[in-house]
Amino acid sequence: MLHSTKGIVFHSLKYSDTSVIVKIYTELFGIQSYLLKGIRSPGSKIKPGLFQSLTLLDLVVYHKEKRSLQMVKEVRLAHVFKTIPQDIRKSSLVLFINELVYKSIREEEPNPELFAFLWKTCRQLDETTESVSCFHIHFAIGLCRHLGIFPQTNYSEKKQIFNLREGLFQSHIPEHPHYLDPGNSLLFYSLLKTCNQHFTAAQNFTPLLETILLYYKLHLPGFRDVQSHHILHDALA
Repeated sequence: MLHSTKGIVFHSLKYSDTSVIVKIYTELFGIQSYLLKGIRSPGSKIKPGLFQSLTLLDLVVYHKEKRSLQMVKEVRLAHVFKTIPQDIRKSSLVLFINELVYKSIREEEPNPELFAFLWKTCRQLDETTESVSCFHIHFAIGLCRHLGIFPQTNYSEKKQIFNLREGLFQSHIPEHPHYLDPGNSLLFYSLLKTCNQHFTAAQNFTPLLETILLYYKLHLPGFRDVQSHHILHDALA
């Protein structure tokens, strides 16, 4: 049966000399894998360039429940990125964001709020003219809310230690190494308070990136180490 849906490209893999398998996060069906036959051949109407990381697409797809590989009938760009391809900082952020969502999201079910959040993020990154130095930090925290692992914001004068395993602030140092000292706990709390604001808030939260990635690892079963943030660090320096 044919369906029209929006989609966000997560990953593309060569399948044969002329075909690819593309993993796309769709508005209607969650994450789906699509076999695109012949698109690497010269005469293909569908071009491989449409399936770069986080490309925003309008799709017409065939969908059969419990089928591991779906098929695409039509595809076109829903938004043409204007600044991301020319800006090394933004293109590096795309690699990081794409890797983070690819390793975090496993849903083969629709999640309209999460989809809208990702779609809006991609548009915002392309269109912003402000600093993007902390864009990825705010994104990672915002994504936590949609993944159901958002930390408690119970910071107080008596609770100045953030326990990464429990996802909350407490008064004492836990009996494990996964916690933040009072200074970094306050910085982390400041980040949590601004997560619903503009991604390019002025305060520098960059030192928290490794902490946030550890938090993902502690709270998402099967979450694998992210590698692209090492490149990102050099690009944003």
